Amino acid sequence: MLPYKRADARAWARENLTGCSAVTIPSYSADLKQLNERGIRHDVALAKELGFKHTLLCTEVAITPEENAKFTAWAAETAGPGFGLFFHASFNTLAENIEAVKLAEDAGATMVLLSYPAQFWPTTEQEVYEYTKQFCDATKLAVMLFPLPAWGFERIHPAGMSVAFVRRLLKDCPNIVAIKSEQGFPLPAGICEMYYHFRDEVVISCPIEGDAIPLMGVMKMQFSGTSNTQWMSHYYPRAFELARKGEFEQAMEMYWKVNPARGANAAATQAYIGGTSFLNRTMWKYQDWLAGFNGGPLRAPAMRIPDRFMKVLRQGLVASGLPVTSDPDGAFMVGRHPC
Repeated sequence: MLPYKRADARAWARENLTGCSAVTIPSYSADLKQLNERGIRHDVALAKELGFKHTLLCTEVAITPEENAKFTAWAAETAGPGFGLFFHASFNTLAENIEAVKLAEDAGATMVLLSYPAQFWPTTEQEVYEYTKQFCDATKLAVMLFPLPAWGFERIHPAGMSVAFVRRLLKDCPNIVAIKSEQGFPLPAGICEMYYHFRDEVVISCPIEGDAIPLMGVMKMQFSGTSNTQWMSHYYPRAFELARKGEFEQAMEMYWKVNPARGANAAATQAYIGGTSFLNRTMWKYQDWLAGFNGGPLRAPAMRIPDRFMKVLRQGLVASGLPVTSDPDGAFMVGRHPC
């Protein structure tokens, strides 16, 4: 049962959407025909142990709505009450996302990260509004709006989602409780603008770890997610909490200590993304494996991660003094809990 009613979702989020969110990529069997329950449970339990208070159950990995419901149910049972589970609304169509979110609701999801399908090609704000409102109206879950250049909405407005557009959505969709602000990424304009206008209405999230901690010197943030941070183990939840409590100098001390890992991640990510905005989930899975998560194979069309990037990412953790496995990279595709 959800810990809030739809009409009270914003008040609930203001009090409970705190700390940091991990991203959990599902694990699969060696033949890729089924989910790996032990691997999934291991990863959710470890994220909670490291201090994360929520996780996004990633669906951009060739998973079906029915499989995602299993994924969600195992995560909910493993994490227990009080640990937030984001449904990732990144299926192929609006109809499929609505089907999948209803299954996830029943399985124990507590919130939604709203994405937009690659085949969704709007040319007016009204089309984006209608998609967003139809989805929000179809779920009882609290929704985190996600302005992001990857959607391509800059053909409509230079910011992708303008202040006036976001204001309209917040007025008409009471279950939008947070904004994952990445307009104009990699510049910080989106987070600054959303914080300026809407910080008293909804939770404003800066998901980019490298930006969030420094910005907390001048902004009051209560939540950061969802992004690729659990590969740095306990660092981010601890540093975020220090900054949130006003202990900014101590948070920045931790921030600079892990800068080699941050730099390694930036270099490997830029080498792959370029101008495509396509995230290499295999690289994310490998980074997690370095930190003790399950690892293992992903379904096609998964990208590859060359040895040269593996070495850079591993050494970034070593240089930062963060936990890193001594297992050889060849063990990554097997996983810690093979199925």
